[in-house]
Amino acid sequence: MRGLLTDSRPAAPIRLRLVAVLEGARRKAVAFGRRALGLDVPAADHTIAVLHRDESEVPELDRKELVQLDRIRLMGATGTVLMAISALGIGAQPVQQNPTSGVRVLGIFARAHTGSLAMCMIGAVVVVLAWLLLGRFAVGGIGGSPIHRLTRSQLDRTLLLWIIPLSVAPPLFSNDVYSYLAQSEIAARGIDPYQEGPVAGLGIDNVLTNNVPTIWRDTPAPYGPLFLWVGRGIAELTGDNIILGVWVHRVLALAGVALIVWALPRLSVRCGVAGVSALWLGAANPLVLFHLVGGVHNDALMIGLMLAGLEFALRAIEDTHPFDGRAYALLIAGAFIIALSSTIKITSIIAMGFVWMALARRWGGGWRAVVTAAAMLGAIALGTTLVISSTSGLGFGWIHTLNTASAVRSWMSLPTALGIITGFGGVLLGLGDHTTALLSITRPIAAAAAAFVTVRMLVATGTGRLHPVGALGVALGAIVLLFPVVQPWYLLWAIVPLAAWATRPVFRVPAVAFSAVVSVLQMPRGADLEVFQIVGAALATIIVGVLFIVITRNALPWRAHAGVSAPSQQPTSYGVSS
Repeated sequence: MRGLLTDSRPAAPIRLRLVAVLEGARRKAVAFGRRALGLDVPAADHTIAVLHRDESEVPELDRKELVQLDRIRLMGATGTVLMAISALGIGAQPVQQNPTSGVRVLGIFARAHTGSLAMCMIGAVVVVLAWLLLGRFAVGGIGGSPIHRLTRSQLDRTLLLWIIPLSVAPPLFSNDVYSYLAQSEIAARGIDPYQEGPVAGLGIDNVLTNNVPTIWRDTPAPYGPLFLWVGRGIAELTGDNIILGVWVHRVLALAGVALIVWALPRLSVRCGVAGVSALWLGAANPLVLFHLVGGVHNDALMIGLMLAGLEFALRAIEDTHPFDGRAYALLIAGAFIIALSSTIKITSIIAMGFVWMALARRWGGGWRAVVTAAAMLGAIALGTTLVISSTSGLGFGWIHTLNTASAVRSWMSLPTALGIITGFGGVLLGLGDHTTALLSITRPIAAAAAAFVTVRMLVATGTGRLHPVGALGVALGAIVLLFPVVQPWYLLWAIVPLAAWATRPVFRVPAVAFSAVVSVLQMPRGADLEVFQIVGAALATIIVGVLFIVITRNALPWRAHAGVSAPSQQPTSYGVSS
């Protein structure tokens, strides 16, 4: 017995050392996890907060700048008019019920594809250049602030003037609106649009089916029940009249843009950013003009409702002291509107998470506040979704069709591009085409990375390190860039909210450059174009663009003005600092 006791004594120090090692590893893991989530991080200057700084009020435009503004306004309007006219020939015209078919004057654009394409390209470049020049009076030059800034009314009038031609033109850059019409008609006939595609639901010879792109004729609807519920009403109103149906859907898109114009400057002032700056990048952006208005995409309504709901929620969280009945009414209204936006496209539901963390911080920031806020907002979101899905009669089939768009391989998606490039490299090396297998690896990894960034942004909101608007924009940016499919207008999911918060050149320069480049590279839909036609139109566009810049080099502000606002007249900042 004594021998046994003697033999067991050396084991005690080993166990103690093992326990110490395990405890040290646990502490390191906890510390790493807290650091990774942003709970224990260095100073704000070393985080994503470097994207933001407050903007200051500056004087209005002087007489010379007002003259230049009128020229810029006319320049952009000319570009949108050219695009609207060219859409008669190479826009996303319907295959059937084309109002220009057989018309002598209007039909000439459809017969002159190269000329119409050149007109569209020139118009797009002119609009982009006008937008960049307008930026001189909104955000100033790269890394600087404008000496004078245009007023909100001046920007509103400019934006309205640029929107009007595209709002009456045939669809451009996308045929998605014809899918909206077909899926809405399926719902109007009492058929489940989440089970049947246009061919099965309407028949292959149906006029609406014939206008749907071939790739989507057999796929069910990927949109939420609210959008198809409204679409069903449009289908009952317009029937098989494609032109009328397109215009009614464009009214919905314009309503979404109007909500963006209403909410964006209000959110920007909360972040200490000039409303005009936010509107220039987030609403006058060529991607908005070309794709939300010209392309008639339902993303306009989704983004508009999301931002409007966020503004109402932040009014309750930031502006009411104490948190009284009015605050609860604003909060419930904001959460309800955000939930409505998610029943158009599910992506916007992420905004509810940032309202949740901001609300939990307002209520004290402890676990009890986090759970209480989650329960309240979760109940509103779930209740809204249940009511819309049930009342519309469309049910919950949309949950199973959210991944429909992943059938497309988009070059703008980082994980998809990586998988395609790697797979192509395998083909060149004689290893075979393993693109599909590689996509099954890169896409889940990208989804995990996007989820991590989103969680970190939620934590940053809850700890007060980032304003909810900025954190939401960064999270949506990660989701968009790492999404399996990225269309040009998807970039607006992130650019629009970030326009209200991120003001540093490290964000604005890439955002402006990407918006400008993508806007001019996208080809108008509706016609099969040969390579020589695209090359010829591109050369004509380059020649016209260069000549225009040379001729107007002194009439338009191509070069930034020297100097800054006088120190003796130090301007005050907008809103509050984030």
